[in-house]
Amino acid sequence: MTDQSPGSQVPGTVAPGGLFDRLVARVIDFVLLAVVSAIVVDLLVVRAVLGDEAGLYGLGAGWLDAAVSALLTAAIQLGYFALMESQEGSTVGKSVMRLRTVGPHGGRPTIEEAVRRNIWTAFGVLGVVPVVGSALGGLATLAAVIAIAVGINADPASRRGWHDRFAGGTRVVRQDLAPRA
Repeated sequence: MTDQSPGSQVPGTVAPGGLFDRLVARVIDFVLLAVVSAIVVDLLVVRAVLGDEAGLYGLGAGWLDAAVSALLTAAIQLGYFALMESQEGSTVGKSVMRLRTVGPHGGRPTIEEAVRRNIWTAFGVLGVVPVVGSALGGLATLAAVIAIAVGINADPASRRGWHDRFAGGTRVVRQDLAPRA
């Protein structure tokens, strides 16, 4: 007799990644990206382009500094998630949490699927809008995260959020049970 409890898996099947594990993976990735963005964007690029008057992450800085920071940070974030998922199948956070992203065809997502899946990470680009842009970008990102969490929680069978459906049906699965691509 086999154990058919909700936590058990039949050998050869793929278990979806849970909401908590996925959240922890994203937090790990965003902490890593915050450090990289602070170093690359603010200390190297913005200061090299705009000079010593540029403020850290737009604090006390002018519109051009904030706009350059917003554009570069959005590009770094979207590029990181899209490249890592399409090339490796997981990000650093997903690897730590033993998760991987699977495309609708069963292997790693294509670059297009990975970009579509993670496009919400670039909502910070709204920071180019003077005065209210950073707030708009933050609110748009928060709304996307809430919608993703609600979608994952509402789909106990496959744990897909709107971003997975938007990408054509990607899935995040437990790595220890996922087939290698």
